[in-house]
Amino acid sequence: MPLHFAAEEMADRRGRACAVLRQQGMDALLMFRQESMYYLTGYDTFGYVFFQCLVLTADGRTALLTRAPDLRQAQHTSDIADIRVWEDREGVNPADSLREMMVDLGLDGARVGVELDAYGLTGHNLRRLDRALEGFCAMSDASLLVSRLRLVKSAAEIGYVRRAAELGDDAWDAGIAETRAGAFEGDILAAMQGAVFRGGGDYSGNEFIIGSGEGALLCRYFTGRRTLDAEDQLTLEWAGAYRRYHAALMRTVPIGPPRPAHTDMHARAVDALLACEAALKPGSTMGDVFAAHARVFDDAGLTAHRMNACGYCLGTTFAPNWMDWPMFYADNPVQIAPGMVFFLHMILMDSDSGTAMTLGRTSLVTTDGSEVLSRLPLDLVTR
Repeated sequence: MPLHFAAEEMADRRGRACAVLRQQGMDALLMFRQESMYYLTGYDTFGYVFFQCLVLTADGRTALLTRAPDLRQAQHTSDIADIRVWEDREGVNPADSLREMMVDLGLDGARVGVELDAYGLTGHNLRRLDRALEGFCAMSDASLLVSRLRLVKSAAEIGYVRRAAELGDDAWDAGIAETRAGAFEGDILAAMQGAVFRGGGDYSGNEFIIGSGEGALLCRYFTGRRTLDAEDQLTLEWAGAYRRYHAALMRTVPIGPPRPAHTDMHARAVDALLACEAALKPGSTMGDVFAAHARVFDDAGLTAHRMNACGYCLGTTFAPNWMDWPMFYADNPVQIAPGMVFFLHMILMDSDSGTAMTLGRTSLVTTDGSEVLSRLPLDLVTR
């Protein structure tokens, strides 16, 4: 089995999850988040696009219900011993098989937490789950139970994050070497993604984001590549990914002489990023960090061009995105603690002038502050 953590660490994770279940008066947790399954058992798949559930009982037993293509996947990547397969056929409700598995686990009449906020539990699947478990057990929302446990990283996890950060820096070096007037966006992306793969990394939780010209003002990937003009702008948001752990970065690169707005907005983005990193320390809240972001941009008259969030936690995440819980936004009360990893992004999009400027990097919270994990300088890079 290619487990990426010691058996003792995996057992400790499950033990802490079971302790929370007992504290909250629950007999079991039904997991539909792939991140939770990976964290507690090592199970690594994209099979969560179908009905799939990992059950953890309060006394520490695990059982997985999945489809036939993921039987060997679970055997190969996880420490789950009890793996059951529901059969694809017309009219089947796989939640009925889940109920049968729960009967075997002694969960008839149990109090069960469910990860309702999960890409694997679509509205369609939730209806099937409700039909199958109606009158069988008492269900409550436990979407963040494992997510909260995943917030503070272990030493082994931090090692993977550091490697992801190295790969992210390598991706920048490879991509910026291809960036110039007349360059094709596809060549830039290929160089960046190739650097991650050559370094032993993974696909990231979402596509690398690239946009030039008017597209530089977008914060999402979109299809259709273009060639850079002699005077242009290129926005990149990407991540190194290693053992499913992410370290993200973001930059906007003027092509040709930068506009005065590029230079001015970049200076404010540096100020905002450094202010946020200074606020990123134990005892602060997520809202405190966002307030630092907003204060710098608002004082500079850039309120209309900034975002209403300035980053989020990073960890082991699966498609469709690498964003983890929680996020930096106004008044978020979640407290910051050592061992947490965050991506801070300063995004300015001036639609009036058509000017974009972004700056972002990943930091690890330490006992007395935070440590930037990227070796890249904050200087404005032009091509």
